Amino acid sequence: MSHPASERATPADAEVAPATSAQQDALTQKSEPNDSKTTDPPSKTTLFGRLTLQRKLLLALIGSLALICTVIGLALNTGMRQSMNMQLHEQLNFASERAATYSAEIGRDAPTGSLFAPGQASGTLNAKMVSGYLFSGAVLDSKTGERKDITGADAQLLATLKLDGPPVIESLSIGDYLLSAQKDPGSGGVLITGLPTAPNERTLAALGVLTITVSLAGLFAIGLIGSLIIRRSLAALQRVSAVASSVANAELDSGTVALEARVAPGDSIPGTESGDVGHALNALLDNVATAFAAREASEAQMRQFVADASHELRTPLSAIRGYTELISATEHFSDDGQRSLNRVLEQSTRMSSLVENLLLLARLDEKHQLKTSEVNLSQLASEITEDFKITTPDHQWVAEVPEEPVMISADAGALRRVITNLLANARKHTSVGNTVTVALHRDTAAHEAVLSVTDTGEGIDPDFLPHVFKRFTRADAARSGADGTTGLGLPIAQAIVEAHHGSISVASVPGNTVFTVRLPLPAQIPPKPLVPPRPAKAPKAGKPARSPRS
Repeated sequence: MSHPASERATPADAEVAPATSAQQDALTQKSEPNDSKTTDPPSKTTLFGRLTLQRKLLLALIGSLALICTVIGLALNTGMRQSMNMQLHEQLNFASERAATYSAEIGRDAPTGSLFAPGQASGTLNAKMVSGYLFSGAVLDSKTGERKDITGADAQLLATLKLDGPPVIESLSIGDYLLSAQKDPGSGGVLITGLPTAPNERTLAALGVLTITVSLAGLFAIGLIGSLIIRRSLAALQRVSAVASSVANAELDSGTVALEARVAPGDSIPGTESGDVGHALNALLDNVATAFAAREASEAQMRQFVADASHELRTPLSAIRGYTELISATEHFSDDGQRSLNRVLEQSTRMSSLVENLLLLARLDEKHQLKTSEVNLSQLASEITEDFKITTPDHQWVAEVPEEPVMISADAGALRRVITNLLANARKHTSVGNTVTVALHRDTAAHEAVLSVTDTGEGIDPDFLPHVFKRFTRADAARSGADGTTGLGLPIAQAIVEAHHGSISVASVPGNTVFTVRLPLPAQIPPKPLVPPRPAKAPKAGKPARSPRS
């Protein structure tokens, strides 16, 4: 269904000159780069980017503290390891000197147990190698202090140590040992001395556990305290954001806007980040409120001008129509003169209709109170549909209304104009033979009366569909003018429906265009509970009346 004006329209037919081959080649060459361009995919927001500022600051604080704790723990562990290794080497030197001195004093033929000089610590390893064979070797048990001989693979490993070389760590069956080999002054062989590394490793492991425990406790405490501090610091910014969100959710496109939301004085003191934002937002809202007030005053002035002009134009237009009809009835004209006079009468009638529509819109914009009463919407829709059946027999008119009356509280004349405009819109912009269906039903869930006008015409152009309720919008002005369309039929219907606190919408595809009007049903007053009548009062008990004496 093709719709001109603000009601229904299709783009106007335009004559396009055929392009030459050179022009087509040039257009093709220009269009190729554009066709080859691909739209850049939207940038994907990272997980960190979707976090709030409070969480970002908290993560940054905890991450920085965790990095510091990690660096301190690694530095402490490394320093402690080096320090303990130096101490272990010093202890090994002392133990080697004691063993060499003691071996020189007792000589070659001393018993093997005499290798352990007085003062050697538990866990110390002493061994004497003569001609590549283990002459004597044992370890002082770290718990009991008893001597345990070295045999087997451990003895073979000790034999491979380099004489007077730097101390090395070897893995023995009894654990890891720091070993050194030197010449035995007593026997001329090799004197081997070793100290276990397990105590140092246990100390370093305990230090690591302690560092991790303290770091985690510190991170938890700093995270909790930092979260409270950041939350309190950003509370003002959140209040400013709430004010901005309330303004963003306001219906700023309505006719009158009361932009009263402002940031609290305590949150709009310049000097802090949140205070600067709050102060700037208040200044912005003041500026916007001033602009809205100026716009509202201008629109009110324009509405008043339109109303006054429309009201003043009605009288001369009525006079023009009256005198034109009088001249047509009393004077004799040629055929051309009569056609011209009829044309004047048609145009004056059309202009009178336009003036009446403008006056009605101005009054609706000024929120004039409607004369509401109880209206039978079923009967009203049926009557208007029957009128169109008689006046426009070239269309098929169908009324689907419930048998039970649908009663609403509304202005009967205004609703009659709404239905008439919708049906006239379907008549003008559909070809002969199409079917127009008027349907009515109750929406009990929404407590509304739903009136729909459906036609089987060609449909509304999708590009023009969002603009059908705008005033004076016509995509095909020539056709609309010939048909007498002013572009105010659907805007008037929308204004009347909204004045009744209802809504009107349109959906269109080729072969099925539906205008839907939703009007609130009157509130149901619950019936008063039945109160049983009070029983009659019983007569008071008293003395029986005396019978008269006979």
